[in-house]
Amino acid sequence: MAIDGFDSDQPDSKKGIENLKKRTKKLVGGAIIEGEINEAPPEVIEEFRNYVDDWEGAPWTTHFKQLEEAGVSLPDPETLDDSELTKKLWEVIEKLATFRAFLHETNHLSDRELYALLLNDILLEETKDLTVVEGTNCQIPLVGSGSEEDHYLYLKYYADESDRQFWRTEYPDIPMPDHVNPPYDRDRFLPEADYGPPPEWGNDQN
Repeated sequence: MAIDGFDSDQPDSKKGIENLKKRTKKLVGGAIIEGEINEAPPEVIEEFRNYVDDWEGAPWTTHFKQLEEAGVSLPDPETLDDSELTKKLWEVIEKLATFRAFLHETNHLSDRELYALLLNDILLEETKDLTVVEGTNCQIPLVGSGSEEDHYLYLKYYADESDRQFWRTEYPDIPMPDHVNPPYDRDRFLPEADYGPPPEWGNDQN
């Protein structure tokens, strides 16, 4: 990410931008998309620098560990009847939101399937503790891995017609399944991130 707006007569600011770009590239693990922000105010650059500092300093954890530390029990799904499991699932979903972790695209899974997937996979993945990184959220789409199966599920259950047309044009070799309404109705009740107002970037933007 290239950010304009520093005075060219201030070498420390130019050096700071280059250092920030290098740290951001390291943070995301490779190449970053570059763009220009004309006359970005120094406070915006400073806000982003503080964000990078907070992210780098945040400890690694798992959502499983966070839930256990918060006192949320995570019993094996086989020990719960349907009513107990649904109650436990929503306890987990709502507690994840307090860690700024939000699920999406879950309507193709039953409560039992979703809880088992969380318990045996998603909750075990390493992640940054975003509770110490202000303004950051973890978005977890259940069909977002990039696998062929997830592409199929997305196109079948979640893609609208404009998305389906895009896939037909860009990826003509990928089979397009007929649209089917997902069998469950959960997503519209899921907690969502509150992003707040957009940042003040000034009048000129690219």
